[in-house]
Amino acid sequence: MKVDQEKSDFLDEMLNHWQEENLLSPDDVKKLRNSYETKSFDWRRLAQYSFWIAMACGVISLGALLIDNKILNYLEHIFTASDVMISILSAAGAAALYYFSFKRKKLKSHLVFSNEAMVFTAVMLTANAIAYLGKAIDNGSSHFSLLILASVFIYGILAYIFKSRLIWAFVLISLGAWFGTETGYLSRWNWYFLGMNYPLRFVIFGLCLTGFSFLIKDNKKMGIFFQTNYVCGMVYLFVSLWLLSVFGNFSSLEEWYSVKQLSLFYWGILSAAFCLISIYIGLKYRDDIAREFGITFLFINLYTRYFEYFWDSWHKALFFCVLAASFWFIGRRAEKIWNLEFLKK
Repeated sequence: MKVDQEKSDFLDEMLNHWQEENLLSPDDVKKLRNSYETKSFDWRRLAQYSFWIAMACGVISLGALLIDNKILNYLEHIFTASDVMISILSAAGAAALYYFSFKRKKLKSHLVFSNEAMVFTAVMLTANAIAYLGKAIDNGSSHFSLLILASVFIYGILAYIFKSRLIWAFVLISLGAWFGTETGYLSRWNWYFLGMNYPLRFVIFGLCLTGFSFLIKDNKKMGIFFQTNYVCGMVYLFVSLWLLSVFGNFSSLEEWYSVKQLSLFYWGILSAAFCLISIYIGLKYRDDIAREFGITFLFINLYTRYFEYFWDSWHKALFFCVLAASFWFIGRRAEKIWNLEFLKK
């Protein structure tokens, strides 16, 4: 059996430890070592990263095209199709890609990343079709959040039909975009909506999305989306909590600039409390996602507070000395865990 370098190192450490503890004989260790070999190169990871980079470059390329007025004007001269026609063509292209990508997924299921890349392209064409349809029927009301809501339902139906976690991720991204734009529209594009600025609103949104994950967890038809929904909900929740701890519930940047960061300390306490609760739940119920989000954002919050409170008041030599010592301490603890030193004791 071929394993990655990291897994091979772990197995070697464990076999050495068991041999030292006389749990395995040298012959057993030798036999087990011969049962696996280290991969010379992780081609799967290279393929994954390559497709991710290709898709990111495609999105950047499209964005660069759309903001270049010279190119857009040139395209208007040679391509005079109406907005409705562009929407129809995009929808047809998306439908064709959905059909071929999921048919290919059944026939060539081992080509995971190229299949997902085709689905991603189809999703982008779907978004383009919705955008041009909205442009064609626009009446000047600026209520474009309705188009985003339409994309939520369209992506939701497609994700349900094709059982695609990737499309479900776009459902949740579109849902977040709709929530932000709809509350902005209802508040006439003011910072506050029901007394909440954007970070505080998305804390509530993230809590609701995370809670919804557990409602669909044991559902036979929707359970496939549990992990995707759970991770996205936690991202919304913890990123919003972090932003809230930095900016507070202010209605403008001018108000935020006029107060000392120390006055926002209670928002930092709230954010840290959520992190500690997440760590506790993760440890108690063996929930890796909750534990890792809690630990990661607890460190982010601690270092954010450190920069906020001591950057201006401490000498930079002392500031970076303490920062270096803290990272060295964390690195040393992580190194001990990685080397299984707690087992050797």
